[in-house]
Amino acid sequence: MKLIKQWQSRICRGLMLAALASISPLSLAADKVTFQLDWLPGGDKAPLYVGIEQGFFAAENLDVKISHGRGSTDAISKIATGTADVGLSDLVALLLAKANNDVPVSAIYSVFSEAPHAFFVLSDSGIQQVKDVAGKKIATSPFTSSNVFLPLLLSVNQVPENKVRVIKTDPGALNPMLLTGNADVVISWITDTEKYRYQAKSAGKELTVLPWYDAGLAFYSTALIANDRFLAKRPEVAKRFVRAYAKAIAYTWAHPQQSGEMVHKIVPEVDASAAADTITSIKGLVYNDASSAHGLGQFDPERLATTWQWTAKAQSLDPASFDPERAINRQFLQGE
Repeated sequence: MKLIKQWQSRICRGLMLAALASISPLSLAADKVTFQLDWLPGGDKAPLYVGIEQGFFAAENLDVKISHGRGSTDAISKIATGTADVGLSDLVALLLAKANNDVPVSAIYSVFSEAPHAFFVLSDSGIQQVKDVAGKKIATSPFTSSNVFLPLLLSVNQVPENKVRVIKTDPGALNPMLLTGNADVVISWITDTEKYRYQAKSAGKELTVLPWYDAGLAFYSTALIANDRFLAKRPEVAKRFVRAYAKAIAYTWAHPQQSGEMVHKIVPEVDASAAADTITSIKGLVYNDASSAHGLGQFDPERLATTWQWTAKAQSLDPASFDPERAINRQFLQGE
């Protein structure tokens, strides 16, 4: 009887060990992460969808839910209140939010190390550089962060503000205004290049894009940002998210066509070809001299300081009133 009980005990222990051995990290419930976009889905947001479709997030045992946004301020607000854990935002918008309200949000990964702000003009307009916009009508969205830097851009290029007429309108009306002659110049992001060019081609016209980073304004732009409480309470989840996102970035720009198809698969209203064209057209925002010198995702202290100095000047703030390092959390970057 004693021998039987010993065998039963051994069998039970064996079964328990076998059951435990069969449980891998991926078979456990995945950690849920809510991701807040700073705008609508598109090719510029491709890494997020690539991370889902290619299984980069799943491999890190993450279940990512996506929420659409209406600008960087909206994204920062939702992440600050805990509605979302991680998201995208213009770094400039975060620096101002931290400087003015000390929001509990930090940037954890640089996505665009060049800013996407640009002028769009008709190729036959005679406007070839920023100084040529003097005396012209410039259309812009009321909500774009580009408006913050327009006066600074004009100043750097010696164009008096009173020499341009700025018209604010709905984002969807910008390119039509340019194509119909109701505006000479449109302010938009390089991420809109392919969409605008397609519309222009349909109207029998051709566009020229003038990036502001070629006109004296070079600084950080879009970044991954996260709720500070989320970072403090779930640091390993944050590290795994950044690791997966970095893999998705590498895949996206190595395989733009496939990545465009992945965006379309998850968001059918986004055309796969248009998304792929956008991915190709904005590669320079991700891969450039700054990212080559300091590494993808990294925030170089000197470039960060320059970003804040431009921001402070554009907002008539004292640059010494805020340390931009307070907006950055580097502990989730690879190699940190």
